[in-house]
Amino acid sequence: MNDPKDQREVRREYQSEPLRRRDLADDPLVQFAGWLEAATALGAKDATAMALATVAEDGTPSVRIVLLKHFDADGYCWYTDYRSQKGVELASHPVASGLFYWRDFDRQARITGRVETLSDKEADDYFQGRPEASRFASAASIQSESIRDRDSLETAVAELKVRYPDGHVPRPTEWGGYRLRPHYYEFWQGREARLHDRFRYLLNGGVWQVERLQP
Repeated sequence: MNDPKDQREVRREYQSEPLRRRDLADDPLVQFAGWLEAATALGAKDATAMALATVAEDGTPSVRIVLLKHFDADGYCWYTDYRSQKGVELASHPVASGLFYWRDFDRQARITGRVETLSDKEADDYFQGRPEASRFASAASIQSESIRDRDSLETAVAELKVRYPDGHVPRPTEWGGYRLRPHYYEFWQGREARLHDRFRYLLNGGVWQVERLQP
């Protein structure tokens, strides 16, 4: 039986098609949208899952998975509790990097930039469109704070349901959305023998410049 602590011999070969400069859109937003659409159309599980990296005031990094909810030329948006660890870190350092990994296609897309909060209207619109159970869960929880046990959390949800029997629990003021405005993209395509294809988009004077990176 293999030692689970030693993974040095675990590997697989990538068999994907090449990614060439001529295959890339000049606009990285278009390129990202195409990759996300392809992953979704072919049934990739949690295709919108984004590993979001932030940094604490003392420089310590942290990363977690969030779900991308919408994006356009202004940036990439998700929703959470402002009191969460990522919310606290973004308040002191409003920069982040997001990574999408579509394993079935041997593809990664990395996006880095400044982060801003969404408007109350955007947060209200999204919150009220969520399933009822999700709204109660968000209203009952102070994300990232310690709690004695699960029963305490479920009791808080039950109490809210008594207060709002029609299901219309209001959005907490501490809950809302963020937008990541990119100045950097990287698209990675796994290739045989680890000679991967990598391309970087850098925003320079309002124009995206594209260059190939060594693997």
